[in-house]
Amino acid sequence: MSNFIDELNDAQRAPVLHKDGPLMVIAGAGSGKTRVLTYRIAHLMEQGVDSFNILALTFTNKAAREMKKRIATIVGNSEAKNLWMGTFHSVFAKLLRFDGDKLGYPSNFTIYDTQDSQRLIASIIKEMGLDKDIYKYKQVQNRISSYKNSLITVKAYFQNPELMEADAMAKRPRLGEIYQNYVDRCFKAGAMDFDDLLLRTNELLTRFPEVLMKYQDRFRYILVDEYQDTNHSQYLIVKALSDRYQNICVVGDDAQSIYSFRGANINNILNFQKDYDDVAMYRLEQNYRSTKNIVSAANSIIANNKNQLEKNVWTSNDDGGLIKIHRSVTDAEEGRYVAGSIFESKMQNQMQNGDFAVLYRTNSQSRAIEDALRKRDIPYRIYGGLSFYQRKEIKDVLAYLRLIINPKDEEALKRVVNFPTRGIGQTTIDKLVVAANHYGRSIYEVMEHLDKLNLNINSGTKRKLTDFVTMIKSFQIMNEGSDAFTLAEHVAKKTGLLLEFKKDGTPEGIAKMENIEELLNGIKDFVEGQKEIADATGSLTEFLEDVALATDMDKDIEDDDRVALMTIHLAKGLEFPYVYIVGMEEDLFPSAMSMNTRSELEEERRLFYVALTRAEKQAFLTYTQNRYRWGKLIDAEPSRFLEEIEEQYVENLTPVNDGYRYKSTIDKNIFGEVDKSKLRQVKPQNGTPPSTQKPNENQLRKLRKLKPEISAPTKPMDLDPGLVTGARVNHTRFGRGKILNIEGAGNDRKAEIHFDQGGIKKLLLRFAKLEVLDSA
Repeated sequence: MSNFIDELNDAQRAPVLHKDGPLMVIAGAGSGKTRVLTYRIAHLMEQGVDSFNILALTFTNKAAREMKKRIATIVGNSEAKNLWMGTFHSVFAKLLRFDGDKLGYPSNFTIYDTQDSQRLIASIIKEMGLDKDIYKYKQVQNRISSYKNSLITVKAYFQNPELMEADAMAKRPRLGEIYQNYVDRCFKAGAMDFDDLLLRTNELLTRFPEVLMKYQDRFRYILVDEYQDTNHSQYLIVKALSDRYQNICVVGDDAQSIYSFRGANINNILNFQKDYDDVAMYRLEQNYRSTKNIVSAANSIIANNKNQLEKNVWTSNDDGGLIKIHRSVTDAEEGRYVAGSIFESKMQNQMQNGDFAVLYRTNSQSRAIEDALRKRDIPYRIYGGLSFYQRKEIKDVLAYLRLIINPKDEEALKRVVNFPTRGIGQTTIDKLVVAANHYGRSIYEVMEHLDKLNLNINSGTKRKLTDFVTMIKSFQIMNEGSDAFTLAEHVAKKTGLLLEFKKDGTPEGIAKMENIEELLNGIKDFVEGQKEIADATGSLTEFLEDVALATDMDKDIEDDDRVALMTIHLAKGLEFPYVYIVGMEEDLFPSAMSMNTRSELEEERRLFYVALTRAEKQAFLTYTQNRYRWGKLIDAEPSRFLEEIEEQYVENLTPVNDGYRYKSTIDKNIFGEVDKSKLRQVKPQNGTPPSTQKPNENQLRKLRKLKPEISAPTKPMDLDPGLVTGARVNHTRFGRGKILNIEGAGNDRKAEIHFDQGGIKKLLLRFAKLEVLDSA
């Protein structure tokens, strides 16, 4: 047995050494699951399992690359190259390249990204003459995507009256037709979208038993990472492939299932034991990443979820600092606090920028954080914003490259047939689209046979279209003997793209040229890297597939020293010494759109659990009293999740009575002495002076948890006798207003006030700092 087995603890060693049969590894956050997967694969290979017979499915391509690198150091590079390892989409794209022809797809099919899909759907909606405000292309695309992930094909859709009725009720009765047209157009263009990579794999394995048997025999050992994030379509592929030998190992953590909006089904992991006989169950419960305080706090949060697998995550790490909770008045102040705290930590502890991450529930929250970091000159990078490959000039170059491989690619052709400008107008393109639909051909095929078709296009435009076709064909000939870089560089120059941006001369034009240069550098780098991989050639086809399947998190997060800003969903699988989770407010986190059912709320809580367990040394939770949302300043309420953390693990940096204090620039002595004889005296009760001390937040929390019958009775506060219906008052935040009504008794007295600027608000009089301007 190799030395690498000795690096594992007992809990990790058991699933690595378990060879045959179904097994499930429940892996708590930071428990070393990647190491278990890696070493299990290496151990199988040392036990004589052929590397060609192992399939490993990971969450990101980056994770697959790292695992492959580790395996190569144990078993050797040449054997590691033979593994089928990657994301579901990348592995099954490869499978469809080999056998997709049985479904009528070319082996060089294009992979449409979300933007390509949305553009095609928008075209179809326009061509069908539908109202684009009712049939919003993004909503239609989401609907079609969810159908595909649930294995609802066009045929299944039209056989399901409930689905058709639901779309009719949503005033979209022709959604099924759009779906049908979209599928037909993709097929005609020799293209698949991301969802097709799974749907068509399911179709291939279902309709062609000999193909299923081939891959069942090939993949005798299957390993799936992040199994809790698989959707129905992925689940069925794995079930089909593993059915023959049943040597399936799934690794996951139900407490980190956060992708139901993308179709992930937590029941896949909860019901795994029902799908296979004699499932061996292993638990990885020791957290190597975080401090005791962070682990214990995360446990206290997730304990509130009812629907979960039993496990007890623990750590032998130091206690570490308490989780710090900070309250700000506004989101701008929250940003300033985060930037200031990062700046101080860097100065005091000699930390790098890359040691910090700021996580938020929605992308829009990044703006205030970005502003504050820029003012402090702290470099940062946003993940999940506009990806490099989604920039217009990059998509333009890639569209030309896609046409070389697959000239039927309709979206690529429409994008560049008149860019740079060639005098081919929209009217001409519309005529080509109509002809293509009429003859059941691609637009490119129509352009190839213009002389044989009577399309009412003038001779000058025909010549330009023919020239375009000739140019693409010349690129195709060059592609036969060139690598991806040589061809891409030639295309960028020959098409006039580089010249177009050079002529621009503006800073934006120069930036676009630099981006194209960066793309060419990336292609060169890719070609060099492919030389190390078995059966790889560095061809254009390989590069385009790599780009199409790249995710934003596949970029190396440590490649430069910047603070990482990202949504919590993107932070999955990452870790940072210092983590700031901002916007801990009701209706923001948990999200207002995810509180309709217990299962939705439990997913939000799992999301918070994921966020907190990204931190190694220190976690900061921040919330605001007011936040701009949709352009309006709204009152914010602290998130319920803050209450759920057991108080021994937290430190409130801003206790309830220590709010913001304004430092005046005016000398208070200019106002003279206060005539105390004119002040209204507050009479002491029971001979004791009125208390000036308020409980802090921890004490308030304890008081809230006390049962009513053992709470100490509180005597009503004395209120200004001028607080009566009709009185004009002033409030420190809402300004001037008029009392419309007063209700309740004692400490529960409330005033309904119409403020001149803020409308009607109900305020508890014992808390409201109201100044009476004049009585009624």
